[in-house]
Amino acid sequence: MDGTLTIGVHDFAMMRSELGLAPDAAILETVQAMPVEQAAPLWDKINAMEYHFASLAKPMPGAFELLAHLQERGTNLGILTRNLMPVALETLKTCNLDGFFKPCDILDRDSCTPKPHPAGIHLLLQQWQASACDSVMVGDYLFDLEAGKAAKVTTVHISTLAQHPWPHITDWGIDNLHQLISD
Repeated sequence: MDGTLTIGVHDFAMMRSELGLAPDAAILETVQAMPVEQAAPLWDKINAMEYHFASLAKPMPGAFELLAHLQERGTNLGILTRNLMPVALETLKTCNLDGFFKPCDILDRDSCTPKPHPAGIHLLLQQWQASACDSVMVGDYLFDLEAGKAAKVTTVHISTLAQHPWPHITDWGIDNLHQLISD
């Protein structure tokens, strides 16, 4: 969602610094591995930062057109996010994209093992009674692509900078969402 359907505004370096984590640490996994009493205040900080970034969300150019096009075609649409559900819903509402997704098709970090694990993709495919060979994972970050590859779905890496540093797990590299609209 963030950086894919919305313009990426998360400052992960700042978040790691505020949380006292190493510059290259995977935020959720690092905090999850901590003792509960040490992790609890960090989860509160993470949640507050996520709400802040949700309030700044703007739709990615082409997001509305792509989602409308896919909806017209009857395509199942889902969101797999490492955010909390209320944050995901607020982000979609802020961007006026909430009408494209059924609540049951939005999976947050508490709905399943977070990306890069493929559990969320498997859960959505099961809900939709869909096949991996007919499905696509679109994302802007390594974890999205790793989850897609592990689930054996086609992976699409969107990079508005036209940089695709993970070709070994990217089936298609795109620079904007308009490139996914076809009849």
